[in-house]
Amino acid sequence: MSAVCEFGETVEGYAVPVLNERAVRAGAGILFFLATIAFMNAWLMGNFQPTRVFVVAFLIDFSVRIFINPRYAPSLIVGQWMVRRQQTEWTGAPQKRFAWAIGFALALTMWYLVVLNNVIGPVNLIVCAACLTLLFFETAFGICIGCNIYNLFNKEKAQLCPGGVCEVLPSRTFGVRMTQLVTVALFAVAVGGIAQWVYSTGPKKVELAQQLGTSAPAGPVDPAEAERCKVPDFAKAMGHEEKWKLHNNCK
Repeated sequence: MSAVCEFGETVEGYAVPVLNERAVRAGAGILFFLATIAFMNAWLMGNFQPTRVFVVAFLIDFSVRIFINPRYAPSLIVGQWMVRRQQTEWTGAPQKRFAWAIGFALALTMWYLVVLNNVIGPVNLIVCAACLTLLFFETAFGICIGCNIYNLFNKEKAQLCPGGVCEVLPSRTFGVRMTQLVTVALFAVAVGGIAQWVYSTGPKKVELAQQLGTSAPAGPVDPAEAERCKVPDFAKAMGHEEKWKLHNNCK
């Protein structure tokens, strides 16, 4: 019987503790999906409440993973259940713990900024983008960026990496050919042309606002409100003026 507080499972034939890569990847996908919903609510609607809830849940989940046992982390429990019919793929636990420590640090930073202090600024955007990037690469490509960083700081290199990338170099047979690169380039050009046509033929923002009746006559401006809604320089530099006004309930 395994202990309650341990990291990874001891499996005969493997020199290091291991985790089920399929469950880990499924758990990352679940977190990525929820993080995207929270991020879009904040970015498009100026509603940071889902982000605050997600940050707390993310921090709890990763605290359980690192300090208690991955077996009891909620996202991994759901992920394990989702892939229960798939063949287990063992991956080394030490590098995963290091990678999750990076996620824990990001979650702790967001907890301090967003949950405790209600900070709104470019730091939040950078931290959120980093977290989403790590989760996306894990769930979409099976690439653990934190595990690659692990090799830079440890003499003992990571073992049992997903896809065997730690032990075997990829074959050239499965590389990208020039014809495939040309296909991707042509596809990008075609999509860019379609996007330009759509934007040029679609209704303009002013016309759309008039159709919806959203334009309202300007009234007297409260000096205090005008000062509160003064867009900071960092938002102007990012081209983020309208989003900043939306996030701060400014018209």
